[in-house]
Amino acid sequence: MQELEEQIAHLTRTVEDMSDVMAKQQSEIATLTRRVQMLMQREAGRDQDAGGSATFGNERPPHY
Repeated sequence: MQELEEQIAHLTRTVEDMSDVMAKQQSEIATLTRRVQMLMQREAGRDQDAGGSATFGNERPPHY
């Protein structure tokens, strides 16, 4: 009986630890999701300001 109680206590502790890790990961995922959305909005704003034109690495800018 004591062995079962010890095993249950160990499993309970493991579940609590895993729950803490998952809560932390969810918080990090939410933060990263907000940052990606912010960066996408910023890039969309830059595209609109540039008139939708794309400059490639080996292409000369129009003022040359």
